Amino acid sequence: MQKNVLIAVAVLITIFGAVYYYVINSNDADYTKTPTKSVETPPNVSTTTDTVAATSSLETTDTPAKRGTESIIGTSVDGNDIVAYHFGSGERELLFIGGIHGGYSWNTALLNFELLNWIDANENKIPDDVMVTIIPVLNPDGLKAVTGKTGNFIASDVKATEADRVAARFNAHKVDLNRNFDCEWQPVGTWQNKDVSGGHAAFSEPETMALKTYIESYRPTAVITWYSAAGGVYASNCKNGVLEETTALTNLFAKAAGYTAHETFNYYEITGDMVNWFAKLNIPAISVLLTDHTNTELNKNIAGVEAVLNHYAE
Repeated sequence: MQKNVLIAVAVLITIFGAVYYYVINSNDADYTKTPTKSVETPPNVSTTTDTVAATSSLETTDTPAKRGTESIIGTSVDGNDIVAYHFGSGERELLFIGGIHGGYSWNTALLNFELLNWIDANENKIPDDVMVTIIPVLNPDGLKAVTGKTGNFIASDVKATEADRVAARFNAHKVDLNRNFDCEWQPVGTWQNKDVSGGHAAFSEPETMALKTYIESYRPTAVITWYSAAGGVYASNCKNGVLEETTALTNLFAKAAGYTAHETFNYYEITGDMVNWFAKLNIPAISVLLTDHTNTELNKNIAGVEAVLNHYAE
């Protein structure tokens, strides 16, 4: 009897030990087990960091309303900056351009610097949804050749013979920039009764390429550019007809400024013309030709600019 009791106790102890060992080892496995698969963000759901980064990227995009007061749109053959000045913060951009013929038409650059000062002092005249951008000098190398400056200057800075002034019409590659745009471009263009270089291809020059890049980036609502000398306002056209808005701007500016309005420039054939290239892109654009090569006719052109600003305020 005693022997049977001892055997039963031994069996119970053995069973109890086995159960205890199993339970302890099972609990250890549960506590120390490392998940084989990590928790993942569901697809197409951005984390907070990604959302902030995306928002920041959108907010710093270089839109017309966030370009600041001035920007460098490119450089010339000689490495001089081509500067654009911005006023207002609207989405519709009115672009003014001077100095494409450098020192030959230095008064167009000077006029644009004067307009820059006028607009700076009268920014309240710019409609709420409009930005005015002024590029006073598209050919800074040519301007420097007769004034010694690539930026703002005064008339007394101009010191050049007639021959020097004519030579300063072109950029440092001796290309007429107003024959280097993609509207009926030809390698040899005409200026009055002279042959001039249109470059080895449309937009072969850094100055014209800088403007092309700017136009394609911001697509202005309308463009006014100044030349000399004929004393009139001319509509743009690249064999695609004159845009209705271009006709309106031509007549509006001419009437306000006291110039004669013209549908076409037909004194001689022009190839690679900048303003006609705008027409090819269906951007309303006009050429304002000052009466001579020295006067800026500031008051007349302020009147024209004001009329245009009022037009886009409607």
